[in-house]
Amino acid sequence: MLTLYGIKNCDAVKKARLWLDDHSLSYRFHDFRADGLSTAQLHSFADAVGWEKLLNRSSTSWRQLSPKLSTPLTAETALALMLDTPTLIKRPVLDTGTQILIGFKADLYQTLLP
Repeated sequence: MLTLYGIKNCDAVKKARLWLDDHSLSYRFHDFRADGLSTAQLHSFADAVGWEKLLNRSSTSWRQLSPKLSTPLTAETALALMLDTPTLIKRPVLDTGTQILIGFKADLYQTLLP
């Protein structure tokens, strides 16, 4: 079964959920705020796609970070920041069971999902 991770009021997450619903694909939604995020799960995402791709440097949360927290940026500091502030994670994160997809692109979902 597919698992979609994100935050329910995120526009990209809403688009992904709508796309999955429109294509009659069963999925479980995991809200980072309501359901939390474990260190193991975050490391699993980072291992699959790389922490650099997972970190949303365009987010409001990123822009609000003090330079003291965001520099120097290493895998360890980035993962700690994302664990502490899940809105720093690029959304949605879709776990297909065999791969992790970051962000929503309809054409990519169309190509990769059954």
